[in-house]
Amino acid sequence: MNDLLHERTDFSEQDVEWLRQLVGDWQLVSDLSFADLVLWVAVEEGWLSVAHVRPTTGTTVFFDDVVGGTVPRGRRPQLDDAFEQVRILQGADPDWDVEEPVREDTLPVVRGGRPIAVLSRHTNLTNMRTPSLLEQNYVAVGDALAVMIAEGAFPVTAAPTGRRRGAPRVGDGFLRLDFDGRVTYASPNAVSAYHRLGNDRGLIGQLLAEVTTPLVRAQGTVDEGLPLVLTGRAPWRTEVDGRGTTLSMRAIPLMHAGERVGALLLVRDVTELRRRERELLSKDATIREIHHRVKNNLQTVAALLRLQARRLDGGPARAALDEAVRRVGAIALVHETLSTGHDENVEFDDVAKMGLSQVVEVASPGGGVRTQHAGHFGRLRAEDATALSLVLTELVQNAVEHGLGGRDGGTVEISAERANEGDEALDVLEVLVSDDGAGLPAGTTAPSGGLGLQIVRALVGELRGSIDWAPREGGGTEVRLHLRPRQLA
Repeated sequence: MNDLLHERTDFSEQDVEWLRQLVGDWQLVSDLSFADLVLWVAVEEGWLSVAHVRPTTGTTVFFDDVVGGTVPRGRRPQLDDAFEQVRILQGADPDWDVEEPVREDTLPVVRGGRPIAVLSRHTNLTNMRTPSLLEQNYVAVGDALAVMIAEGAFPVTAAPTGRRRGAPRVGDGFLRLDFDGRVTYASPNAVSAYHRLGNDRGLIGQLLAEVTTPLVRAQGTVDEGLPLVLTGRAPWRTEVDGRGTTLSMRAIPLMHAGERVGALLLVRDVTELRRRERELLSKDATIREIHHRVKNNLQTVAALLRLQARRLDGGPARAALDEAVRRVGAIALVHETLSTGHDENVEFDDVAKMGLSQVVEVASPGGGVRTQHAGHFGRLRAEDATALSLVLTELVQNAVEHGLGGRDGGTVEISAERANEGDEALDVLEVLVSDDGAGLPAGTTAPSGGLGLQIVRALVGELRGSIDWAPREGGGTEVRLHLRPRQLA
C-alpha cells in the first residue's frame, strides 16, 4: 500500500499515515461486518485499489487479490458518489440469479473534515439466514464503526493498543456497552472468559466496572487505565488478573456526530500466552546469569594466573602466563557482553572498543600508544564473537609489542566493514588491523611463527576466513581479515 500511495498519488504524509492506521485496524470492521473491505484512492485513470482485507467470521467475496486494480471513473458510480457527496451509500438489492449474490456498500474515508479515499464493503449473501443475536450485535457495531470512518472519528490515532502479544479479536470475546458502561450484550466467549476470572453471575444489564472490580481488587497492582476500559470512555487496552486467569481487554468508544453513544469491548483469555512469556523471561534471565558467572569465573582464573606470574622473575614462563591472562580476559569480555543482552548474539563493536583499549593499556603501560576504531562490525554469534575477540587481541598485542616496540608512541587502528549483514550466503566481514610502527622485516610477508600466530590462524579458519599481512602505506604493518560470519542465533 505504501508503494502504491507514494508512486500513484500526491498524498501528504499525514494522509498516508491515516490510511496506514485504518488498514492496521480494519480487520475489526471486516469481522464485525462479515464483509470484505477494499480501500480505493483517486488516481488519474480513475480509482485504484490499494488494500484489501477478508473477514475471518464469514465467507469472502474476492478469492483473488484485488490490490493494484483500477476502475475508470463512472464505471462504479457508488465510488464517485460516496467521495463527492461525503456520505455512506447503501448497496442496491443484489442479483439473486447469480451464483454468489453480493451486497456492496461504499463510504468515504474522512480525515480532518475532508474525504481522502473510499472504502467499499462487500457482503457475501450466499448463506443468508435469520441472523442470531450475536450476529445482529456484530453488524450493528460494524455499522457504527463505518459511520465513524465516514465522520473521521476512526481510526483513533491516540489509542494505545499496547505492544504485548495477545491483542483481543472479535471472535475472542465481544461486549457491547451503553453510554454508562452497562453491558447490553455479551458473547458466549466473553461470558466464559469472565467466568474463568471468577464471575458467577450474568453480565447483561450490569455495570462492567462493578462486576470486574471485586474480581481484581485482591490481585495487587491494577493498571490505572482499567476504569477507562471498563466504562468504555477512552480507546485503551489493559489486562486484568484473577484466580490464575489473565484477560486482555480493549475498549473502543462508539461515536456519532462527535458524541460518545456507547462502546465496544473486546476480551481475550491470554493466560497460557502470559505463562509461556514468563517461562521465556525466566530462561533468558537464567542464561544471562550463566554468562555473568562464566565471566566472573574467567576473571578469577585470570587473577590467579596474574598472581602466579608475579611470583616469577620474568623470562619465558612469566611472558606465557601474561599472554594467558590476556586471552582469558578476551573471552571474559564476550561473556560480559552476553550477560547484558537478551540473546546469544553480540554487538561486536562494543567488544572491539573495550578490548582494543584494554589490550593497549596492558601492553603499553606508559600510555604513549593511541587507539582508533572505525567502521561497523555488526552482530555476531557468541562463538564467532569469542573467536574474533581472541584474534584481535593477539593482533593488537603483536602490533604494540613488535610494531611499536621501543618507540615512545604510535597508533593502532581497527577498522571494519560489513556487507550483506544477516544474509548467511553473502555476509562478509572485512577487518583491518594496522599500526604505524617499524613494519615487517625486509623480505617477509608474515611475522615469524609462534603460539599467538598459530592461535590466530586456527581461529580465522573457524571464522571461515583468511588473513594477510602487508606493509602499510606511510610505514608500519596492516593485517587484513576476510571473514564469513555464521547466521545469527
